[in-house]
Amino acid sequence: MNFKIVTDSSADIRELSGIPFESVPLKIITTEKEYVDNSELDVVGMLSDLKKYSGKSHTSCPSSGEYLEAFGNTENIFCITITSNLSGSCNAANVAMKSYLEEHPDRKVQVIDSLSTGPENALVIERLRKLILEGKDFEEIKTEISDYNLNHTRLIFALESMRNLANNGRVNPIVAKMAGLLGIRAIGRASDVGTLEMICKSRGPLNAANDIVANMIGDGYKGGRVKIHHANNLNAAELLKSKILEKYPSAEIDIGMAGGLCSFYAEQGGLLVGFEI
Repeated sequence: MNFKIVTDSSADIRELSGIPFESVPLKIITTEKEYVDNSELDVVGMLSDLKKYSGKSHTSCPSSGEYLEAFGNTENIFCITITSNLSGSCNAANVAMKSYLEEHPDRKVQVIDSLSTGPENALVIERLRKLILEGKDFEEIKTEISDYNLNHTRLIFALESMRNLANNGRVNPIVAKMAGLLGIRAIGRASDVGTLEMICKSRGPLNAANDIVANMIGDGYKGGRVKIHHANNLNAAELLKSKILEKYPSAEIDIGMAGGLCSFYAEQGGLLVGFEI
């Protein structure tokens, strides 16, 4: 049996070794420019543009046709999307799945609403890859990946600005005002239903790193895998990594640059942290 993993670009993965894989791009749109969230996007340049831009901006999810094209000619497809409570990407993927199965009733497609984004989704995709390479069948993988996504991964973020989230209706504008004032970082998490939930506020990068680690532990972290995606803020990502390693020296921690969609919402300086529990 052949397998393929499909995702939208919110997972911040552009290629995956050993398994057929495709990332379907979301778009960031202003009145001046459209940014396609793919491997060719200059994310740092986009962040610089947006910092100087004062007009309206919004994001656009992939169409069902784009998902259908990404499915290709594959017997077994796993498709993971950004939380359906923040984007229409999951709905578009489900429409594509229905069309695909009507044309190919002997094949299998599973659309996974991650209830999250960014590095948590990257953890799920990498676990999918591992299960496929182990030779497990579709139904085994479906059961195991659902349990892993719902019960064994979490997402915490720290944002220096929440302007784009507020302007696009993702968080309450009153809550958004806390970020960026006097060096305050807003610390939050992806809730169990896939919405953004504020936890606390921290002043300065060191306090923010300590608060993130404390909340990771409060959510059940015990030294499992961690992925830190940053919006052009490598120093803060390295600081957070060091604080995690102080408590869990053997933790496997990867640091990477957030892609276009996640950087748009996290804004300059933001951190997103996916971790296993």
